[in-house]
Amino acid sequence: MKKDSIQLKIDKYYTDKINTYGSSHLGVDWNSNDSQELRFKILSQVLNEKNNFTILDYGCGYGALIPFLEQNFNFSYIGFDISKEMLKNAEENYKKLENIKFTNNFENISNVNYSIASGIFNVKLDISENEWENYIFETLEKINKVSNNGFSFNMLSNYSDKEFMKDYLYYADPLKIFDYCKKRFSKNVALLHDYNLYEFSIIVRKNE
Repeated sequence: MKKDSIQLKIDKYYTDKINTYGSSHLGVDWNSNDSQELRFKILSQVLNEKNNFTILDYGCGYGALIPFLEQNFNFSYIGFDISKEMLKNAEENYKKLENIKFTNNFENISNVNYSIASGIFNVKLDISENEWENYIFETLEKINKVSNNGFSFNMLSNYSDKEFMKDYLYYADPLKIFDYCKKRFSKNVALLHDYNLYEFSIIVRKNE
């Protein structure tokens, strides 16, 4: 399956969510605000500075990461999402803020200090596991290329309880993903699987 076809399916899935539930955790297919905040806390560990950095929110949704960052950091922000409806909501929510911009064209993104991607690899729908895994690695290569200081992302874990696993979701092998990032991106890679959700996070630190 071509990458464009994969993105069209993902776009439709998330566009339907945001159109149904609006700018909320349900609009980006998370179970709760608390779990979303916990994910942001974990993924933000990649940030080694408090002020004057640029950050790419890859799969930004309606921009929920922005108020979390505002509590702790001074930054310039780029939100990328393939769903135009997601971006429409994001722009409406944060149009008054400076140093915030959104795009659905990855070619418009120049290098940033850091990137964060939360939840973008979970929903594979009817795409084969092999195709979805290739899509994941291609996306990580793209994110790595534009992230000067590091990036972080999360994925559902294949250590999840079998009775709760769903066919349309993708559960990754944490060790395989860690190995790929360690060999391809940096010698400084952390695998975090200790925060009581059915997932793990990877922190890739560069230039240290």
